[in-house]
Amino acid sequence: MSEPVNPDQPVTPADALTLLLAGNDRFVAGDRQHPNQDADRRAAAATGQRPFAVLFGCSDSRLAAEIIFDRGLGDLFVIRTAGHVVGAEVLGSIEYAVAMLDVPLIAVLGHDSCGAIAATLDSIAEGTSPPGFIRDIVERVMISVVPVRDLAVKDPGLAVTEHIRYTADTIIERSALIAERVKEGRCAVVGLSYRLAEGKASLVTRLGV
Repeated sequence: MSEPVNPDQPVTPADALTLLLAGNDRFVAGDRQHPNQDADRRAAAATGQRPFAVLFGCSDSRLAAEIIFDRGLGDLFVIRTAGHVVGAEVLGSIEYAVAMLDVPLIAVLGHDSCGAIAATLDSIAEGTSPPGFIRDIVERVMISVVPVRDLAVKDPGLAVTEHIRYTADTIIERSALIAERVKEGRCAVVGLSYRLAEGKASLVTRLGV
């Protein structure tokens, strides 16, 4: 089934969020439509792309964006890092999608049982650092986790939520281009928390929509 976005009718941030969450609802209900995954869409997308959302999520293998949001070719501009940590390459990729492709929505996707969050909490509790470049991931996650570390011992989900909020805020704070688009109402940033067992992505923060 092909469901192209009409380039003559730009999608608003609110429209994009509705599309994204509707796809997740279908996934949760087991009623996926597999839109934009046919030969016609493949041919149309070969000449250009018009994604309606940036999906910046954790690299966890259980968070395949097009599957859990029931989308297809050309729908989502996907960027993933362990623990959805933000670096220059991530910001540059998001800015490209916003500036060059006019994407109206940036969705940060975190999840329960996140290995990066768990490693960070362990590092804080034990006073140790992980080896190699894993340390860099933990250090970036730690900034958002430290303020809630005492409560997160009993409720790791709190650390997940705080890190999602921190990531969404950081994208706007560090990118003048994105901040300006949000101020103009042309783009929005949302944070979503995904439950692995249920498959549900829930809003935890919304900026500009």
